[in-house]
Amino acid sequence: MRHSSLSRDLELLLILSDARDYSVEDICDKLDISRRTLYYYIESFRRIGFNIFKRNGCYHVDQRSPFLRKLLDLLQFSEDEAVLIRRLLDKTNETNAVVRSIRYKLDRFYDFNILNDVESRERVSRIVNALYEAIKQKRLVKIVGYSSPHSRSVSDRVVEPFLFMNNNNDIRCYELSSDSCKTFRLSRMQDVVLLDLTWSNEEKHRQAYTDIFMFSGEEQLPVTVRLGRLAHNVFVEEHPLGEQFMQQEDESHWLLKMSVCDYRGIGRFVLGLYEDVEVIGDDGFLRYLQEKIANMKV
Repeated sequence: MRHSSLSRDLELLLILSDARDYSVEDICDKLDISRRTLYYYIESFRRIGFNIFKRNGCYHVDQRSPFLRKLLDLLQFSEDEAVLIRRLLDKTNETNAVVRSIRYKLDRFYDFNILNDVESRERVSRIVNALYEAIKQKRLVKIVGYSSPHSRSVSDRVVEPFLFMNNNNDIRCYELSSDSCKTFRLSRMQDVVLLDLTWSNEEKHRQAYTDIFMFSGEEQLPVTVRLGRLAHNVFVEEHPLGEQFMQQEDESHWLLKMSVCDYRGIGRFVLGLYEDVEVIGDDGFLRYLQEKIANMKV
């Protein structure tokens, strides 16, 4: 049926538009298709104007492809609209779960320190374009005058940029001097200079993830817990974005199956409502909880 085919087309576009790296095997399993069919879809997308590129052995669709750009323009708020909504929310009851959810979504997609400063917006726009070209051409850049809150210093950094994050507010890079991957915030850069050098450390590029508890890391840790009604209600109120990872089992129980970057976020929740939570896995999370309980002092 054509409806089924269109549904698969859209689902594949969503997967390819995700910042996460899905292997060919992952995509084929999700869509229940063969490799040959996947390659057919990808070539079809390219023919109708989507820019499909391959990074770390995984396919992605460039969000600057004309159709996606038009779609995002329709769905996203303009910068002025986002600033106005944020100001209205700032005057609203902070304890309201819906207000917190909207603020969280806006903060993920817009950097309001930048939006309120026209000069900064233009500077960041130039930086985004330079980094985009560097990723596309696999070239090194020099980040000029990066202000680091950790070392409390301003310095230049030579890096291999490879992944935009948080709606282009952050960039994931391999830094040559420290031989490690780091996430840099664009608003803290004075400028970016495209260097006439190509990547030589692509095998060391590691993506970073951020879970719903706002912990970040290069590793995703699977967690599965069964929630009673009280735990379910509290979880949804505190972390509305986590509802997508829940499946209702019966009238009073929900299965929460998700990945986190750090056990501390989900661990705090489980230990706080342990009488209404059953931990199913994985082994690493069970060991973490056992150690936390053993170290507790009454």
